[in-house]
Amino acid sequence: MAETEAEIKARKERERDELYALDISGVEWHCAPGTEQHEERVEIAYLPGGAVAMRSSLDHDTVLRYTEAEWRAFVLGARDGEFDLEPAEHNGGLGAAAE
Repeated sequence: MAETEAEIKARKERERDELYALDISGVEWHCAPGTEQHEERVEIAYLPGGAVAMRSSLDHDTVLRYTEAEWRAFVLGARDGEFDLEPAEHNGGLGAAAE
C-alpha cells in the first residue's frame, strides 16, 4: 500500500529530525583532491545509514545534512548536468528551441 502525502511528509520530517540529532563531532571530513588548505572548499562527511554532512572549509559551524536519498538525487543530478551553469541542449538550453 502506497504512503499518503501526509505519511510521506511525516516520514521525511522524522528522518530529518533524526539526522540532525546525530552527534557528528567525531566524523572525518573529506574534500576534493588537489585543493589547498587555505582555499575555501566544500567538505563532506559520511554519516550512518548512507547520510552525508556538508560544510564550507571556512565555516565549520554551518553544516547541512542530507539523507541517503537526497544525496543520491543530488549526485545523479550533478552527473546528468542538472546544475551546469551553461545551458545545454539536453536541459532545455541552447539548441532546444530549434527542434
